[in-house]
Amino acid sequence: MPEALTLEARALVIKRDARPISQLIRPGEIVGLAGLDGHGQERFLETLAGLKAPVDGEVYLERAGGRTRVSGFRKAVAHGIAYLPRDRRATGIFPTQSVLDNFAISTVGRDAFFGLLSFKKRRRRYEAYRERLSILAPKPEAAITTLSGGNQQKVLLARALALEPGVLLLNDPTRGVDVATRHVLYDVFRELARDGMTLVILSSEIEEILLLCHRVLVFRENEVAAEMTGDVMTTDNVIAAMFGREARP
Repeated sequence: MPEALTLEARALVIKRDARPISQLIRPGEIVGLAGLDGHGQERFLETLAGLKAPVDGEVYLERAGGRTRVSGFRKAVAHGIAYLPRDRRATGIFPTQSVLDNFAISTVGRDAFFGLLSFKKRRRRYEAYRERLSILAPKPEAAITTLSGGNQQKVLLARALALEPGVLLLNDPTRGVDVATRHVLYDVFRELARDGMTLVILSSEIEEILLLCHRVLVFRENEVAAEMTGDVMTTDNVIAAMFGREARP
């Protein structure tokens, strides 16, 4: 079970002269980010991950033991945030490395046994995630580039989950994957939320957000133009907010 973490954006300004954004994203919640390309949703997600510094405001993690300010990517990871990048080829996979190495690269220390690297322990960890995510790979030692795009994405998700985070930030996680992989990922995201993880999902597909998320934040001009939940969360209303129009009740 992941540690229960609440993610807070407090008066966060992601671009100069934009209105501040304040949000609480709680354990077990899946929050979707929508908007036209370049309108701030990706910058907001990267700011939550500590990858981008805000113009103003703060990002905090709240846990039972207190509050931690997220002041950079390393600190975010150390305190329970995992981030899955949008472009797996450019910023996700290590193309010259094996499937196993790509999986374990962020958690090498967990495979140590009396100060020595245990390849048996590493493989056992990988096999648990391979089964959970239905990763189709000929063998762990195969180059990751031999896998389909969908299975590469599953390996990257396995790498993120191996950090045992309380918060998972997903940047268009089903982009360029096949339908079968997409539904495996949907089931995993729902299961993680049921187990108490906090999820934020940026998606370029409105239908995906409506299918997965409890709440959606629609971005326009680097601000949250609308926040929707329940029956108001419809394709027409999300599109209306993207273009600065009034949502229908």
